[in-house]
Amino acid sequence: MSKQPFFSPQARTRAVLIDLDGTMVHTAPDIVEAVSRMLADFGQAPLPFDTVSGFIGKGVPNLVRRTLEAAALSDQVEMSEALTVFHRHYEQTNGSFGHVFPHVAAGLRELRRLGYRLACVTNKPEALAAPLLLMTGLARDLDVLVAGDSIERMKPDPEPLWHACRLLGVDVECSVLVGDSPVDVSAARAARMPVFIVSYGYGGPDGAAALQSDALIDSLVQLPDLLASRDERLRAGASAGR
Repeated sequence: MSKQPFFSPQARTRAVLIDLDGTMVHTAPDIVEAVSRMLADFGQAPLPFDTVSGFIGKGVPNLVRRTLEAAALSDQVEMSEALTVFHRHYEQTNGSFGHVFPHVAAGLRELRRLGYRLACVTNKPEALAAPLLLMTGLARDLDVLVAGDSIERMKPDPEPLWHACRLLGVDVECSVLVGDSPVDVSAARAARMPVFIVSYGYGGPDGAAALQSDALIDSLVQLPDLLASRDERLRAGASAGR
């Protein structure tokens, strides 16, 4: 899928693609604990919580690489070994320390009731993302999971978003992304898709408000009204332009 259409004023939103870490689930406690256990195995003290949580969002290899750099272990520990150790610990901590953000489940249920197709698009590997969605009960309201290793590319590349749309059978111009980070904004812009950012996630050092999204939301339960209002404005604009 090399070319994608810009959002058409005539299009109605039919699909909502949603990030996982920092958007639906507060996974930072699980990840930080796994990182701390990995560092302990290498004889290092834990890094500050905010330091490690700042590495979340660009996939596990990036997280582990930046952790090794921050702990001054890059010259002492092979990346492949660190990844193996991290995955072993994360399989144990996954879903054990974090929690679903407030109103996420209710928001998904309402979107599904209204007929929207729903996909989780995350950079987390499927072996970790799928069990977490099952443990939290969120999987029942999602039609599709596109994980960090489902295809060759991860966000901020647009291909995971396009792939989710293909799996859902919905045009890109009829879809939106909901996320929490600069990675999500970059992926959506590259995919030519609107992006809504949650105010409570892992927005980076400057915060969610600085991400220049199409809308900043405090809860997923705001999405139905936001999508309906947006579609109405687009229809009105299209009618005025005729």
